Amino acid sequence: MSTLTLSAILDDLQAAEAGLHSFERRYWVSSAHFYELYSQGVLDDGAHPEAFAEWAGHYKLKLKREAALEQISRRRVEQLHRQAGSATLELAPQEPVLELN
Repeated sequence: MSTLTLSAILDDLQAAEAGLHSFERRYWVSSAHFYELYSQGVLDDGAHPEAFAEWAGHYKLKLKREAALEQISRRRVEQLHRQAGSATLELAPQEPVLELN
């Protein structure tokens, strides 16, 4: 099992987004639409196999890190509710860690 910090998640998301935007500018297609076509195998990627594989990799990383961010956020909100009971939630900075299987 490994751990993933919030900072690492956000750094990975930023890097993935930068890569995705580069491909979106070049091909004039959103990454979501590209990945749908790529996953269906309908793209003629004979001329761009490395570029398309990289684009797909950035997109998969983005999806995984967004899911991890959602999981950390959900756990944090649940923790805040447990700690506060019926009182007002106190949101203070901290560095959460996610245990990965």
